[in-house]
Amino acid sequence: MRRIAAVILLLCLLAGTAGGIQIVEFCPDPYQPGDPDEYLVLEGTGILDGYVLSDGEGGYRFPPGTRIDGRLTVARSGPAFEQSHGYLPDFEIEERTPAVPDVIPNGNLLMANRADELLLYRGTTLVQQIAWPGDVCAREGQIHYFEDGAWDPRPLSIGQSRLKPQTFEGVAVTAFVAPDCSYEIFSAAVAEAEREILVNVYEFTDEKMANDLICALDRGVAVTVLLEGGPVGGVSPEGRAVAGALNRSGIPVLSMTTTDAGHAKYRYDHAKYLVIDGSTVLLGSENFKPGGYPAAGLQGNRGWGVLLKDPELTAYFREVFLFDAAGGDIVPLGGTAAELYTPWAPDYTVEFAPCHAEGARVTPVVSPDTSVLILGLIEGAEESIAIEQAYITNETPCDFNPYLAAAIDASRRGVAVRVLLDAAWFNTEGDADNDEMAAIINRLAAAEGLPLEARLADLEANNLDKIHNKGVIVDGTKVLVSSINWNANSPAFNREAGVIVEHPDIAVYYLAVFEDDWDASDRSKASSAPETDRLKIAAAACILAALAGLYLYRRRRT
Repeated sequence: MRRIAAVILLLCLLAGTAGGIQIVEFCPDPYQPGDPDEYLVLEGTGILDGYVLSDGEGGYRFPPGTRIDGRLTVARSGPAFEQSHGYLPDFEIEERTPAVPDVIPNGNLLMANRADELLLYRGTTLVQQIAWPGDVCAREGQIHYFEDGAWDPRPLSIGQSRLKPQTFEGVAVTAFVAPDCSYEIFSAAVAEAEREILVNVYEFTDEKMANDLICALDRGVAVTVLLEGGPVGGVSPEGRAVAGALNRSGIPVLSMTTTDAGHAKYRYDHAKYLVIDGSTVLLGSENFKPGGYPAAGLQGNRGWGVLLKDPELTAYFREVFLFDAAGGDIVPLGGTAAELYTPWAPDYTVEFAPCHAEGARVTPVVSPDTSVLILGLIEGAEESIAIEQAYITNETPCDFNPYLAAAIDASRRGVAVRVLLDAAWFNTEGDADNDEMAAIINRLAAAEGLPLEARLADLEANNLDKIHNKGVIVDGTKVLVSSINWNANSPAFNREAGVIVEHPDIAVYYLAVFEDDWDASDRSKASSAPETDRLKIAAAACILAALAGLYLYRRRRT
């Protein structure tokens, strides 16, 4: 019995050593110059006597009797850490402030940015070792964290939220599409607001949408607008004019950008949603621009959107907005006094009215926190997948985009997969864009005999300016409506917002829109992209030959 008891005691001690107190988070390369805010987090329960942290050169231990119950944070500098995170650490390495107790150093533990290691000892026993590169990949501003037995399940940078998947039942949904009926849904939703409108959108250049918000403010609604402070190409003159008009009306316009007080939380704030009165969320693929929300009867983009009514779901998105709209990376955007105007657009014949349904199941998809849910949606397909995207880019020349790879794998198990991509010039004139992507997909389908097909949208046939959608329909029952582009950046580093809606009526509605776009498209354009490239090259050669002949002719004349 004594031997058994001794073995049990030894196993308990080993369990406490190997699986108890451990490093669960660290950031070796924060944004502040000189990295005074670098830190690590221990997790566990017990007395820290005998525990030592080291990088193989220097290290530190804790004051005698220090107890951990849960998480304990150690930073190089308490004030620097507080500036980055908004609260003080439990301990600091360099004595900076009386408010934070100090560890007991032995040499100097400084985590190198690109290559280093962390060692956790209990006495002379090595409990844990983490190396980078190796266990994690180094990146400026990235927080490395341990969850569900793995390091870095998704990229996490300083200041970002840590949302978990959450689903809401019994949601009332109104589905709509651009250009057919997007503006009428937006205008009506804003007109019904009584207390509060929170707006988060990548770009805002639409005159009539700005005026709708100003009218809401005039009747006593509190309106706040958050924009991306550094969109591709910068904030446009039209965007600055809208910001100026909103500011002059009394609506605060904020922007997310890197400042002296804080690094931008996300590479781009690319979300596109409204939160209204704690009861309603309007969300979709389109920016607040004339092409995304055109007046009825005018041409615009193909985009998808939803109006969601549910207090708990709305509270979720309100918390996301309030989190993102706070911090040192949020500053006012003043704008200009330029006059607002709406550019001319061709006429458009409306085909699709909004579709309303009750009792939907809705799961928010918020990048970078829960964008992995898109993989789960595609991987769970049993019969069909319809994908309509502005564009799809591969991760590397050898690796498919993970969402596309999941769709291709689904086709290999018999799921019928269709991919519809934009055909606007800026998505087809390069050497590796939508026409090449469609050709790759179709060649793979032909080579393996898969129920898989890609097409380029025929914009002229459907009188659309471009496909700006980021949507997926699975099994005719589930729909992804979102702002998430299928590239390496959008799911992992941007703030994006979307939802997976589960309701047969809503899925049927979007499938009808997809079928209309699909049927209007020319399959041959997607299948003959290499031939198109050869024609481009031949035409260029003819032009060069003609110019050379003209040059020789003129030389002979002179």
